[in-house]
Amino acid sequence: MDFEERWLVSAALPYVNNIPHVGNIAGSHLPADIFARFLRLFGKEVVFVGGTDEHGSPTEVAAFKAGLSPKELCDRLFKVHRKIYEWLGIGYDNFSRTSNQTNHELTTQIFLKLFRKGYITKKKILLPYCEIDKRFLPDRWVEGTCPFCGYETARGDQCEACARLLEPSQLKNPYCIICKNKPVFKEVEHLFLNLKKFEKRLKKWIEANKHWKANVRNFALAWIKEGLKERCITRDLKWGIKVPLKGFEDKVFYCWFDAPIGYISSTIEWARKIGKPEKWKEFWQDENSKIYHFIGKDNIPFHTIIWPAVLMGCEEYNLPYQVVGLEFLNYEGRKISKSKNWGVFLDVEDDRVIVRVGEKVVDVNPDFLRFYLAFILPETKDSNFILKDFEDRVNAELIGNFGNFVLRVLSFIKSNFNSIVPEPENYGKKERELIRKIAETKDSVKKLILELKFREALKKILELSKAGNQYFQAKKPWESLKQDPADCRTALYVSINLVRALAILFAPFIPFACEELWRQLNLPGLVHEQIFDNLDKLEIKPGHKIGEIKPLFKRLEVG
Repeated sequence: MDFEERWLVSAALPYVNNIPHVGNIAGSHLPADIFARFLRLFGKEVVFVGGTDEHGSPTEVAAFKAGLSPKELCDRLFKVHRKIYEWLGIGYDNFSRTSNQTNHELTTQIFLKLFRKGYITKKKILLPYCEIDKRFLPDRWVEGTCPFCGYETARGDQCEACARLLEPSQLKNPYCIICKNKPVFKEVEHLFLNLKKFEKRLKKWIEANKHWKANVRNFALAWIKEGLKERCITRDLKWGIKVPLKGFEDKVFYCWFDAPIGYISSTIEWARKIGKPEKWKEFWQDENSKIYHFIGKDNIPFHTIIWPAVLMGCEEYNLPYQVVGLEFLNYEGRKISKSKNWGVFLDVEDDRVIVRVGEKVVDVNPDFLRFYLAFILPETKDSNFILKDFEDRVNAELIGNFGNFVLRVLSFIKSNFNSIVPEPENYGKKERELIRKIAETKDSVKKLILELKFREALKKILELSKAGNQYFQAKKPWESLKQDPADCRTALYVSINLVRALAILFAPFIPFACEELWRQLNLPGLVHEQIFDNLDKLEIKPGHKIGEIKPLFKRLEVG
């Protein structure tokens, strides 16, 4: 399969004060990580970047409530985010912060370029002012009723229910979230990105992206159809990137202006880290590279309209090739809510990651979470995390299917062949069918991953593992060991090579278990360094000695 060698993969930058729950993980971080891991197996050059979105009113609100400065809050919570993603095996090449100097400098450069080209306009707008707190209220400090869908706790920047972008002045019955009083609106001058100037180019570009998922493409085109308007890119805040323009020194950039720029600045930091400071340009300026943004559906307008407009205005960066807008993950049929302790949450206590179901701390292997979330990824519609299903799927599909097959094969070789892989005799019909199924699964999985169908890919791999169990059971090596030793040796040889193939196929989904399995197989290198297209080759040769064996998993009990 011939396709580009160079890929830039990003996951949405979470607000630093939003410690991730399983919905956040399934909505961007995990699918982006799985995709990047597969691309590397395919032999492609991949950079996977992310980071925390640290500016703007969400941070000021959280810091205010915590009695901390925004910087103190960000310094603390950045470490929490990073530790959680590392625990989950989210393999970022660079996990950055929008408050870093690199992002400050790049955002300033991009703004000045857009300003010089006439894409930035000045305009007076009505902003909410709280006469109790004596300050202009950032959009996140105002809530009210959405004028479009009637949702009663819509934020001043966006309605969570219908995903429409808003201005505080559009809200019905607005109130200050600090004192709950109704603000007054005063006229203030701010800076705007003139999206109208990009409307034709954006429409042409979006219509040409026929490889986008229907929900993303339709959402973006609906925005274009309504007619694009100027979008305010400055805020009356103290914490953020200062506006480098006379008369606006007391303002900072809207966090949604500088946050996507963080994808580029994170790549720049990665390039410096590996000692090749100009290499970031290969991913952002070389037309033979592809950029994939993994986001939740509430972020679609930012990544298909506003961010591409900024890139178009600069005229030196690649536009996203793919915007992967995932749907929402619910818990037991209802929206996940931290305030109501409804959902599965991740946090850090005493420098270790903990998993909570509601208020109850549970012992969960990170591979178990990765497996189940991949199994129920909200790729095309909202999906549901069900605790009993989580336990059942892991115990039946991952442990009972894959883990059981691996342990049966390796234990038999250890017990009956002194851990030495036996030499096969002639292959029969069952052997030829199983080897053919490995090759078919390899091709199917590669196609499905490139089509962003991770759930189907995982099910194909589970089907192959199930076929291995059925083959092992049908061959009955415990009987043929004495009755037909040649057939026994052949069955073990084919089975352990299937175990090797499964280790490579499963690795992007459950990396920790597959690295452990690779060690037990006593194979050179690391599993994630293998060549995907060779996984159907029987590369474990007769005479190879396997390593120490132990079960890959312990049974999951979370009920």
